[in-house]
Amino acid sequence: MAQSNAPQVETSQTRVAEMRPCLLLISPRNSYRLAPYLKAAENIGIHVIVVSQGRHSLVSAVADGIHVDFQEIEQAYQQILSAVKGNNIIAVIGTDDLTVELASGLSKTLGLVHNDLMASRLTTRKDLSRECLSATDLYVPRFEKRSIQSLIKTPVHGVGYPCVIKPLSLSGSRGVIRVNDDRELVNASSRIQSILLQEQLAGQEKNTVLLEQYIPGYEYAFEGLLTDGKLQCLALFDKPDLMQGPFFEETYYITPSRLDEQVRQQIHHTVQQACDAYGLRQGPVHAEMRIHDDKVWILEIASRTIGGQCARLLKFATGRSLEEIIIRHAAGMEVKLANMDQAAGVLMIPITQQGILRRVEGVLTASKIKYIKDVEISISEGYELTPLPEGFSYLGFIFSKAPDPGKAEDALREAYSKLKVITSPVIRVQ
Repeated sequence: MAQSNAPQVETSQTRVAEMRPCLLLISPRNSYRLAPYLKAAENIGIHVIVVSQGRHSLVSAVADGIHVDFQEIEQAYQQILSAVKGNNIIAVIGTDDLTVELASGLSKTLGLVHNDLMASRLTTRKDLSRECLSATDLYVPRFEKRSIQSLIKTPVHGVGYPCVIKPLSLSGSRGVIRVNDDRELVNASSRIQSILLQEQLAGQEKNTVLLEQYIPGYEYAFEGLLTDGKLQCLALFDKPDLMQGPFFEETYYITPSRLDEQVRQQIHHTVQQACDAYGLRQGPVHAEMRIHDDKVWILEIASRTIGGQCARLLKFATGRSLEEIIIRHAAGMEVKLANMDQAAGVLMIPITQQGILRRVEGVLTASKIKYIKDVEISISEGYELTPLPEGFSYLGFIFSKAPDPGKAEDALREAYSKLKVITSPVIRVQ
């Protein structure tokens, strides 16, 4: 009797699992955004199926999820559809640039709200995005697309100096270098060539770069949410360090912005125009821009959330998680947005020297500074530190919450001054 009932119990459990609402979360295994999304989904009470490359991940949600090769996009697409058959998928979210296009395609097939495939692709390819925006009235830098080999052999171009050379698809300022003359351009091209060889990229992305006009001025970051093409501002961040190169390391982010209302509205309108040009209609938008000659110059539009754990700033300032907002929006749930009653800031602790990390001194002292919420060292002792432009990680993060943006920034700078990074030389075995 017990034996005959066992299959029935199993079938009942399976049916319950298949009927529960599920979020399909597509993420690289090492993404900063993965853990916050998992936590947000847990808080909401929505089941998550993770799609990643992390078959042997220590994160159970990743290890138990669907494992694909993101370099084989068509195979991954079919594999995912087969694996989720019978599940009640109510939303698909791509956490990073690498996965947003795949997420759009799956959402379309599953009959969910989505961005057009080409719109998603534009947000992940710098050359395609430049070509798109240059056909509008928006201010974008002059640019050329060139093979790396041609620049190394003959560094002749029509962009002018100073200019910025960058890979077509890497993120986090990796491989982005300002150059001021032909000699610097040849050297930078060689460095980027080495970076791209390590990445095992395909097509133009492995041997082609973008040359673009250097735009002076302070940089800002816009975090927004699209609903049927209408853009809502969630946060606008000041980047108070003047980023002049040769490398463009992200450091301080402060919100709310100290720009006046007219300029904030100008930024919002410009980002909306860029989204319209791309064809973006739904979901998160992260935009980077500079203010130069009283004009907003678009540097980047991405169809995913801000990176480097900067999303935590919204929770500090409003009490609401950015990832929870994005999940609720994607799933068609009610989204309640709270006004910022506090200022918040983050320092993405830069890696300034090559070496093996031995320890970081002063963390406890830094954490006791007024208005500091957290000091987090992300890299473990014994690991190699690699600065930009080759590197792509931060040493860690310092978070602040204060009555106004100035105090939030001052607290971060004081806390950072207390840290001392101890390294030892890297010894290569030939």
